[in-house]
Amino acid sequence: MSGERGARESLRRKERRVPVKGIRQLPFARVENRYPPIQLLSADELESIHRASLRLLQEVGMEVLHEESRRVLRGAGAEVDETNQRVRFAPELIESLVAKAPSEFTLEARNPAYNVRVGGPHMIFAATGGPAFASDCDRGRRAGNCQDMCDYIRLVHRLNVIHQEGGCPIEPTDLPAETRHLDFYRAAITLTDKTWQCWALGGYRVEDAIEMAAIAMGKTREELRASPVTVTVVNSNSPLRLDIPMGEGLAAMAKAGQPVAMTPFTLAGAMSPVTIAGALMQQNAEALALIALAQIYAPGVPVLYGGFTSNVDMRTGSPAFGTPEYAKAALASGQLARRYKIPFRSSNVTASNCVDVQAAYEGGMSLWGTIMGGVNLIEHAAGWLEGGLTASFEKLILDAEMLQLMREFLNPLQIDEDSLGLEAIREVGPGGHFFGTGHTLARFERAFYEPMLSDWRNFENWQDSGAKSGTERANAIWKELLKSYEQPALDPGIAEALDAYVAKRKEEIGRQSA
Repeated sequence: MSGERGARESLRRKERRVPVKGIRQLPFARVENRYPPIQLLSADELESIHRASLRLLQEVGMEVLHEESRRVLRGAGAEVDETNQRVRFAPELIESLVAKAPSEFTLEARNPAYNVRVGGPHMIFAATGGPAFASDCDRGRRAGNCQDMCDYIRLVHRLNVIHQEGGCPIEPTDLPAETRHLDFYRAAITLTDKTWQCWALGGYRVEDAIEMAAIAMGKTREELRASPVTVTVVNSNSPLRLDIPMGEGLAAMAKAGQPVAMTPFTLAGAMSPVTIAGALMQQNAEALALIALAQIYAPGVPVLYGGFTSNVDMRTGSPAFGTPEYAKAALASGQLARRYKIPFRSSNVTASNCVDVQAAYEGGMSLWGTIMGGVNLIEHAAGWLEGGLTASFEKLILDAEMLQLMREFLNPLQIDEDSLGLEAIREVGPGGHFFGTGHTLARFERAFYEPMLSDWRNFENWQDSGAKSGTERANAIWKELLKSYEQPALDPGIAEALDAYVAKRKEEIGRQSA
């Protein structure tokens, strides 16, 4: 048997020498992307999109249904047609306002170890937010409920690769619609001490988030304005409309000094032109208008440039995600965000209805486009399924594995005298193997990435252990993580104050709704 063949057979038979207890995870760490982002657009093409966006805002404008926002826009010099609720912007007005937004900022967590930096090379993985349904292998697809919401947040806390709760992982439809945000905020604050995202659907939901964040952090609202602690997403109602709830949410967040990811919902062929170039131009115009509005409310308030441009299936009209078009749009969106020196938000998305190969390859495409586009905040980084309608417990684990893989990929390759291993090669010589060399023995436990979900055993050992698929293994992993969850410490006085605030607000909202 040749040395090469013998090495292959030895590797095939070899079991890991060090037994692993519990779930294998990388430790929590802040992530930086040190690779240069892919430049999909030339400088001229980038400028063409910018100039066309300004023309669109000047000639067509945005429909702004929120009265206060129209008033402040008029005061800043925009042209406002009250009859049609249409706002048009001079190019110089947009450019001067957008220039006020900071290029980087920090979001503070209840546990300072989980503080995250937004902008520059920094990257944040946020769990999925907003699905109306929950799903797992045991109970199937079901309407979202409070228990599933809380369990999902517990898993977000346990998964080290996830930096941030993503804005309510599962809608608790078993709770009253008018007050369920309060239960979500309390869960996000108490079940994890990582950063979290609030709801922008109406001003009062933002105000409750700010008040509860102030209680949790032991700070005044003025102190929170200087040190942001929560973030939200404001979607324009594409094409070219800002509705009342989103307008209220944007205004409340800006006045409170909290960052907003301004994210047009531009699906090419449906809510924007069928060409990706046209969809990007419309996305850019809508994002710039919302960013400018935030700067009128509070000059210098932190914002993110949100890119969500994808396409639809032209046969059915259904949204398509994880497509080549989505990846190219993410690369271009990153370039646009950097042109304005504003942090970039994108997403890890799939249209798959279950945790299968489609979910994996569409997620892989989404992540590559997003990360190599220089993203700063990945929304829905883990758990998104069915075009965002469902939060899957198994998909959460699949995505956590993919995020760990990406995180390790982002670590630069180390090249030095020791890593080149010339002495080890000299020791082994032609035809040998490296298992027993001092160079290998000193490094084998930490030489390579150790997966959380992947099974690298040979076929016989895998079969003897039950021949479980990756989805089945993911099911076992989330259950084990949930079983070993420990709630982070919280001062009893703060917990009581949060409970009292929630009870008071539920009573107030109930009276207003009666």
